[in-house]
Amino acid sequence: MTQPEVIVDQVVLRDGFVPLIDISSARNGDQRQRQAVADAIGRCCESSGFLLLVGHGVPDRVIDDANRALREFFSLPQAVKEQVKADPSDPLARGFSSAGSLAATNDGADRAAEHESPDHVEKFVYFPLGNPEGVDGPGWTDQRVAVAERWPEVAGFRTAYQRYYDEMAALATELSRLFALALGLREDWFDEKIDRHNSNLMANHYPADNQPEGHIRLSPHSDWGNLTILLQDESQSGLQVRGDRGDWLDVPVVPGSFVINIGDLLARWTNDRWVSTVHRVVSTGAPTAERFSLPFFHQPNFDAVIECIPTCATPDNPARYEPVVSGPYLLDKFRVAYALNPQ
Repeated sequence: MTQPEVIVDQVVLRDGFVPLIDISSARNGDQRQRQAVADAIGRCCESSGFLLLVGHGVPDRVIDDANRALREFFSLPQAVKEQVKADPSDPLARGFSSAGSLAATNDGADRAAEHESPDHVEKFVYFPLGNPEGVDGPGWTDQRVAVAERWPEVAGFRTAYQRYYDEMAALATELSRLFALALGLREDWFDEKIDRHNSNLMANHYPADNQPEGHIRLSPHSDWGNLTILLQDESQSGLQVRGDRGDWLDVPVVPGSFVINIGDLLARWTNDRWVSTVHRVVSTGAPTAERFSLPFFHQPNFDAVIECIPTCATPDNPARYEPVVSGPYLLDKFRVAYALNPQ
C-alpha cells in the first residue's frame, strides 16, 4: 500500500507517511532557513520517524563507487566471501555474514511469531569500534571488540567503503544539528556526544527469489541506535514501514535520496517525543530480483550518557527511562542478535 504524495513547498517536496525533504536550503542558507528545515524534519520524527532526504550534498561519485564495490563483493563465489567471514569471537560481527546469521528483531522474543524462516540477506559490516589498526574517531578500545577489520580482496573496495562511511558520518553530524534545532536546543548540543561516534556501515544483499509478493526477506524490526541513513536499491524497493493503523506502507524509491529513520536510542533520548518505527523488507512478487542496500547506523560516543533531553520532559511528562550508556547498550543488542543466529 502506497501513501499519496502531495507537493507542499520547497522543503517538503512530497507529503505522506514518509515525506520527501530537501535540506539544500539548510546547507546553503541562513539560520531562518535552517530552522525551517529543522522544523520540517522534527514533524517527520514525531509522526512516522521516517523521511526521504535529498539535497544532502553527498557526491554522486562516492555513492556510485560504494554501490559498485558492494555489488562486486557479493558477486564473488561463496568460498571467497567466506575468507572475510565475521570472527565468531567478535560481538560486532565485522566482515561477512551469510544469510540467516543475524536476527533483525530487537530482542528475539517474538522472532518465531513474525515469520518461520530466517532472514534471506547476506551482509558485510564495517565497524571501526576498537579497531587495533588505529582508525581515528571512536576513541575507545576494549579487548571484547579489539578485532582487526576484515577486508575482501576487491580492487578499490576498502577505499570506496571508507569514503562512503566518512560522508555518512558528516551527514549524520549535519542531521544531528538540525535535530537539535528541531528540539529547541543549541545547534551544537549533540556535537560533544557524537564527536567520537561508534557507527557502522552494513552492505546488504538480498538474493533473487521466487517467493510471492509480501514474503518476508527481512523481519519486522526497529533500529537500535541513534539514526539510520539508508541508500536503497533504485531498481526496486520492498522496504515497508508500519503505519499508525498497523498496516504496511511502501517506502517510495526516489533516485538520489537517502531514507532516514529514527532509532530506538534517539526515541529514548527524546522521551518518546520522536518515534522509532518498525519496518521490514518483503518480496515484490515472483520472480523478485536481487536487492542491495547500504545502511549507515549512527551511534553516539561509546561513553555518551543517554538521558532525557531537557526540552523533552515537562512536569506532566517526566523522564520515562533511566539513563543508559551508549556503548554497552549497543553491545548488548549485538550479543542478543548474534546469540540467536550463531555463525
